[in-house]
Amino acid sequence: MPEHDRAIAELQRRVRDLEDRLALMQILATYGPAVDSGSADPTARLWTDDGVYDTYPAVLHGHAAIADMVTGELHQRLIHAGAAHLQGLPHLEVDGDRAVATTYSQLVLRDEATGSFRIWRTGANRWEFVRTAHGWRVTHRVNRQLDGGAEARDLFGAAVGERPGGVLPPPQGQVPDRPDRDAARPGEG
Repeated sequence: MPEHDRAIAELQRRVRDLEDRLALMQILATYGPAVDSGSADPTARLWTDDGVYDTYPAVLHGHAAIADMVTGELHQRLIHAGAAHLQGLPHLEVDGDRAVATTYSQLVLRDEATGSFRIWRTGANRWEFVRTAHGWRVTHRVNRQLDGGAEARDLFGAAVGERPGGVLPPPQGQVPDRPDRDAARPGEG
């Protein structure tokens, strides 16, 4: 292959990689406004039809369950009192038609008594994606609270190559359940 053709092929590869990363960041940036506006269908459409959102102890399977979380009593109470679901900048790994983003998340709530805001939850998140005919979609999200336990550290460690499983383990990779965890705040993150 002539040098000119190699250069063009390399530029095409790099542009596609940048476009993929931008599309993945757009999904992450869409999650907060979607859930904080109570937009159940746009939130659910971020996932594949059989996508999973594992936010211990709740594990939501499919669009209907994810939409139900957004329209549920707890979530509606939070957003009507003032809530912001924030995602940190992601650590992204893209491998063909699969990708993984590892992020921090925070749920910030308004304190009605003082009119100020406070951080209610801070978590480690692993978002697994697949490229579909409709663009990138979430196949699996794991959210674990930064409560001093190993689960959140393991999610971060996998992102930087320090934990088993590596960055792109088989699809639907999971962090083991910890039955001893505090389940006082399920299903939000």
